[in-house]
Order: sequence, then structure tokens, then C-alpha cells
Amino acid sequence: MAQTVAQSTPTTPALPAKLPLKATAPWAAFFGILMLVLLYFVGAEQGATSVFSGTDVHEWVHDARHLLGFPCH
Repeated sequence: MAQTVAQSTPTTPALPAKLPLKATAPWAAFFGILMLVLLYFVGAEQGATSVFSGTDVHEWVHDARHLLGFPCH
């Protein structure tokens, strides 16, 4: 019985596609603003700069405050 051995040809590795800056800048700005708003609610809401009255926001983000090292007690 004859066995055939497949010849492997060297291939060049695929390069990642380049994303234009004009396409990624709006998304980066959107997520940056979203992260700043989230950081505000976790770190500063229900303090001196409170936007909402009551303790609802504090109770929703209470564990996140402790996880990120923000004092709240």
C-alpha cells in the first residue's frame, strides 16, 4: 500500500484588519462617557452632589462601592 503525504505549503499569517479612527472615535467617546456616568453613580451619588433623593441609588450600587474601594459608611 502506498501512502500519500500531503505537502504543506507555508502560509503567511493573517493580519488583523485596520479600523479607521473615524469609525472608532464615536464609540470610544460614547463608552468613555458611559463609564464616567457609572463611576459617578457608584462613587459619588447620595453624597454631597446627590442628583436623586432617597437611598435607592445607594442601595443598588452598595456592593460595587465596597468592591471598588469607595467608603460609604
